[in-house]
Amino acid sequence: MEFIVIVLAGILFATAIYNLLQKQMLRIIIGTVLLSHGAHLMILTMGKLKRGKPPILEEGVANYTDPLPQALILTSIVISFGITSLLLVLAYRTAKTNNTDNMEQLRGETNE
Repeated sequence: MEFIVIVLAGILFATAIYNLLQKQMLRIIIGTVLLSHGAHLMILTMGKLKRGKPPILEEGVANYTDPLPQALILTSIVISFGITSLLLVLAYRTAKTNNTDNMEQLRGETNE
């Protein structure tokens, strides 16, 4: 199970890097979203996937799931949602003002 999640996280990281290297601003934002999702899966996998175990200590429970990775992922999801919404608003304003979302044109580089 952990191997499948690690492979999925690797695929997310690879597609995120590919999208971060594109010229369109929306693809760059999608790359940052995929990168954060890959990080969420990595944190979840590092916390050891234990199914059916309670996340808190109770009497008579020998094995338990560590709740810290889940709390970190929940916090990270909220932060990445806020950053994604900020990036989308900035991209919209930039594209509306400059009539383009091409990063080379926004830098002033012209390919003639």
